[in-house]
Amino acid sequence: MLVEFGKAGWIEKARQQPDKVRMVLDKIKTDGLMPTVNAVLNKLDQPLPLGYCNVGVVVEVGRQSSVNSSQWSVGDRVASNGKHAEVVAVPMNLCAKVPDSVSDEQAAFTVIAAIGLQAIRLVQPTLGECVVVIGLGLVGLVTVQLLRAQGCRVLGIDFDSHKLGLAKQFGAEVVNLSVGEDPITAAHAFSRGRGVDAVLITASTTSNEPVHQAAAMCRKRGRIVLVGVAGLQLSRADFYEKELRFQVSCSYGPGRYDPNYEEKGFDYPVGFVRWTEQRNFEAVLDMMADGRLNVRSLISHRFMIEQAEQAHELLKNSAPSLGILLRYPESEDKAETAVLCRIVRLRSVSHASPAGKVTIGVIGAGNYATAILIPAFKRSGVRLKKVASSGGVSAVHAGRKFSFEESTTATDEIFADPAINTVVIATRHNSHAELVCKALRAGKHVFVEKPLALTMTELAEVQAFFEQTQSSDATALHAEHHPLTTDHRFPLLMVGFNRRFAPQVKRIKSLLETVKDPKVFVMTVNAGVIPPDHWIQDASVGGGRILGEVCHFVDVLRYLAAALIVSFEAVAIGDSLSLARDNATIVLRFKDGSVGTIHYLANGHKSFPKERLDVFAGGRILQLDNYRSLKGFGWPGFSKMNLWRQDKGQQACVAAFVQAVEQGGPMPIPLEELCEVSRLSIEIAQSLR
Repeated sequence: MLVEFGKAGWIEKARQQPDKVRMVLDKIKTDGLMPTVNAVLNKLDQPLPLGYCNVGVVVEVGRQSSVNSSQWSVGDRVASNGKHAEVVAVPMNLCAKVPDSVSDEQAAFTVIAAIGLQAIRLVQPTLGECVVVIGLGLVGLVTVQLLRAQGCRVLGIDFDSHKLGLAKQFGAEVVNLSVGEDPITAAHAFSRGRGVDAVLITASTTSNEPVHQAAAMCRKRGRIVLVGVAGLQLSRADFYEKELRFQVSCSYGPGRYDPNYEEKGFDYPVGFVRWTEQRNFEAVLDMMADGRLNVRSLISHRFMIEQAEQAHELLKNSAPSLGILLRYPESEDKAETAVLCRIVRLRSVSHASPAGKVTIGVIGAGNYATAILIPAFKRSGVRLKKVASSGGVSAVHAGRKFSFEESTTATDEIFADPAINTVVIATRHNSHAELVCKALRAGKHVFVEKPLALTMTELAEVQAFFEQTQSSDATALHAEHHPLTTDHRFPLLMVGFNRRFAPQVKRIKSLLETVKDPKVFVMTVNAGVIPPDHWIQDASVGGGRILGEVCHFVDVLRYLAAALIVSFEAVAIGDSLSLARDNATIVLRFKDGSVGTIHYLANGHKSFPKERLDVFAGGRILQLDNYRSLKGFGWPGFSKMNLWRQDKGQQACVAAFVQAVEQGGPMPIPLEELCEVSRLSIEIAQSLR
């Protein structure tokens, strides 16, 4: 499915994702055509790693596994839910140790087999029951075997005579649809006229017929579980009279799509959730070990990884295939080979950077980094030295796209490289403060995406590290060890508060300089809904939307008021956690008597502009609409400033930072303001929790 989607043209991609098309049209209405086109092109340009089922040897145990360090050891053979790659990083709950009696080829089917096992657990068959399996692909044939091992009588249905033959070898009776056999009649006879107890649909089709046939086959109060894909225009009559139970199986079992289980490694108590994803993996491997699950018969082709494209082409053409294995080259000592090298050389550079040249290393290669930050730095004329990401694929892609010299999965390579004098941090929010401190300790200039920190403790550490770098002793010591990186006396720190650099915001700033009276700012942010399981909603990872996003608007009002924020009030909207998390009104009071109100709302409509600012000052009004249209009411010599495309100031923000590094300062945003805005944002978020 991913290969076909990736090779499809724009029109076909749009047909496959009508919901995404609606999102694009809404974005055009609010943000304009070109920003939308750029965002869509960047998203479509990002590669998708293939695969989710492999077996390999542990080469390193990560920090996550420290909660149960005795479970894993270097050298263990494991089956995992990792991607197709020579080296993968997989959360511990998505791995299972492979018994000695199970070969690598067998173990590679573990995750596939767990899909069938989870469906069987939902059906809850008992000894002697009649169960139908519709669709005898890999999952279907594994399901047949697991049902037979549980003492069930099994009827397999498919069009392919070879797959039907395998099902018969595994002990099932079969129905050959290609020769016109009637599955409902066959199921009636198979069940001795009573109707089958359960049906598992492991086929992939858009037809509604499999579900209709499954209902016709079942006895009263029978069970139907959809494992694959089928049309779901259900007939009430099919289900009503028999009181049938219909359920869709979710992949490998409990824990699937739960970030606490899959990403953070928190297991479910076995007394309450007996069969999780990992325990299903283990059960499958046990079945292979004692011979009750035969997957050797399911292998139809073997390819070396260099032939992966041929393997994927085989999936698409009409040639018969079943289980296709991808093999990786063997090595007697992998630790001594290039396979564990965490740096990819993308292009050679024969000359060093001239003195004063900004040479950057970027940490993070996600959507914002590749769509906004890296292009902005590239346009500013910097030297693109290294880009790092934990997954590797995104870093290599970004490196090739923007002509970096190297990509890496080892973040420390950025700090240790003496040629890099500037670090750009575009990772998830919970890593920002730590990475900033590491970069400052290494004597690098730092550009970090907002927020600067998630807690007061982190903020204090960043401020302390920064102040240490400003001492002459620290700078001299750094210059002794890293002469290439010290083009200027002190490292600079910049947070990506880009709104204050937007051309229309700068125009507002210049107009307000003529007004001595207190001002009133009303910032309305039509933020839109983000699912509660998104990483930014996790207080420990993203800090929540109030901290992660409202800091932008605190900063822009602080910039326009040009006065200290002396107090704030924050009110969450709604009683439910989901409403309060995303909807709030914040009132800022400034030292000069000005007042700013930020309405941060996720309960609006996406056709309305995302950001709007109204300024009331000295009997006049300014109205900024989504960084495209600025209107003035009552301003002598000014009535409007309209742009052809939305400009939130990202390019100007980066350019100001690059210029400051090249010229030795001052910082585009003073440290006092960076810390003031960061501290206020943390306090606002804490007050709303």
